[in-house]
Amino acid sequence: SRDASLLFIDTEFRMLRLKAEDSAGRQHILTVKLKSKHPAETPECSADLPVPLAINWTAQSTLEQLHSQFLLVLESLSEFWDVLDEIDSKTWILEPEKPCRSDTTRRIAIGNNVSIKVEVDPGHPKMLPECCLLGAEHGGYDLGVKVCLSCLWSAGRNPDSSVLHNLRDVLEIEFPSPATHEKSSFNLECGICYSYRLEAAIPDQVCNDPRCGQPFHQTCLYEWLRALHSSRQSFNIVFGECPYCSKPITVKMAAQKS
Repeated sequence: SRDASLLFIDTEFRMLRLKAEDSAGRQHILTVKLKSKHPAETPECSADLPVPLAINWTAQSTLEQLHSQFLLVLESLSEFWDVLDEIDSKTWILEPEKPCRSDTTRRIAIGNNVSIKVEVDPGHPKMLPECCLLGAEHGGYDLGVKVCLSCLWSAGRNPDSSVLHNLRDVLEIEFPSPATHEKSSFNLECGICYSYRLEAAIPDQVCNDPRCGQPFHQTCLYEWLRALHSSRQSFNIVFGECPYCSKPITVKMAAQKS
């Protein structure tokens, strides 16, 4: 049964959490906060979704109808989640570490210090995802200009195949998977602080000399280069030498936390 299940209700009967299951068996939670003039006022509804949750409500509406609307929203996003579930199960995801249902992007490991960031459109999940290569000179991979990629996708994709399968064929990239590679192959530590995660950040600044390719956290590299007399700064970019191979390296100033 895919009926609503009441997970929680507060002592003032103002906040409820309802459990819902989509057609693929994924579990979702709808949080409903009732207003002081309920049912005349529309409840405040929230859920872990990649799109805003739009609810139609009148003074005659019921929580059961609310739950039915939520199920329809879940079904409209089912294909989007199918795409990301396959990516999550068949590739090594570097970021986010623990994807939520609202996350639309994935940073996928391709090789040593090379990854691709893809963003799937919740409204058009089978279309070409936004793609961006990251790493040391992209490890020999080159996406070319976006127009060409769009042309390749239009010409080369198989509408009967999955997005991941089409990405692999169109980009000619063989994605390492949990079946073929250990994740430790890609979780390379920062060459300055010797850790992989620094708060939420992973090493995403890489020496572009392919013989080096040492990764660094943006903050670590920025602070390191700023402390050297030989480095120079222009606006928010610091120019200096790689701490490992002494080849030129640049880094943007880390965004200040608000």
